[in-house]
Amino acid sequence: MQKVMFQSKGLDLVGNLYVPANYEERKQYPAIPILGPMTYVKEQAPTEYAKRFAERGYVALAFDPRFRGESDGLPRELEDPIAKVEDAKAAARFLASLSVVNDEQIVGFAVCQGSSEMLRAVSEDDIFKGLVTVAGHYRDRKGDIQWMGTEEALEERIAEGKIAINTFNQTGEVINVPAVDEKRMDVGMPGKFVWDWYHVWSDNGIWVNNYPKMSDALLFEYESLTAAQKLDKPYLMIHSDNCFLPNAAKRQFEAVPTTKKKLQWEGATGHLQYYDDPEVLDRTANQAIKWYNSIFDILIESLR
Repeated sequence: MQKVMFQSKGLDLVGNLYVPANYEERKQYPAIPILGPMTYVKEQAPTEYAKRFAERGYVALAFDPRFRGESDGLPRELEDPIAKVEDAKAAARFLASLSVVNDEQIVGFAVCQGSSEMLRAVSEDDIFKGLVTVAGHYRDRKGDIQWMGTEEALEERIAEGKIAINTFNQTGEVINVPAVDEKRMDVGMPGKFVWDWYHVWSDNGIWVNNYPKMSDALLFEYESLTAAQKLDKPYLMIHSDNCFLPNAAKRQFEAVPTTKKKLQWEGATGHLQYYDDPEVLDRTANQAIKWYNSIFDILIESLR
C-alpha cells in the first residue's frame, strides 16, 4: 500500500493505493476507484475491498472524499453526493495517470450509498468501462420517503437543511448534529442499527461522528435513477433482501438500459456483512473481479 494524493476541483484528496504484491513495473493493470457508504472514510469498507482487489491482480484506490478523513474541504464531514461524484471521476483520472495502470481498463466499485454516486460518475464519464455496486442505497423519491418513514419527515429534513445552509451563508456558522445516535432521530443516519456499527469507529478515533445539517439539503435533492437510465456500460449489482431498500435497488436495476447487466440477488446476506464479514467480502470481491475480467476478456487463473 502507498499513500497518495490527488486533486478534485482544486482540493487535495488523500488515498491508499493498493497494487498486486508481485506487480511488474513494466506491466499495466486494470484499476478500481472505490466509493464507500454515506459518511465513510477510506479505512472502512473501501480498504477491505481494495486489499482483496489487489490480491486478485487489480490496482485499487481507497480514498477519503472531500470534507472527510485526511482529505481537504470545509465544512468538515459535509455530506455532498455531487461532490462525491466529482471525486470519483478525479480518482479514476488519477489512476489513469499512473504508469502501472491500463487507462482503458478502469472500472467503478461502490458500497451502500456510494453506489448511487458511482452510478452517476460511471454514466457520465467514459473513463469508466464498467461498474459493480454492492448493498447499494439507491436514491429516488420513493426510496427517500421509505428511508425517512413519511413524506412529511422527508420534507422536514430538507427544510432543516436549507435553514442550515442559509445560516452558514449569512453567518459562517455550521450547525452540526451527530452522524449517528442510538436514540435521536434528527441525526444524519438515525437508528440503533447504524449506531452499533459506526460508534466503534468513532470510539477508536478513525471516524468522526459529525454531520452538518446543511448536508440534508444536498443529500435529499440528489437522486440516482436518472443516472441509472443513462448507464450504457457493463453493470453488476449485488444486493439482497436483507440489504437497505431492496425495492429501490430493483427499480434502479430495471431502469439501466445496458445490454450487459446482471443482478446478483443474495437473499440471506445482511447489509453490514458486505462491510466487514470476511467470508462475504471474499465472495463479493471474487464476484466483482470475475465480472470485471469478463469485460476485458481477462483469463481468470484463480480466485481466492
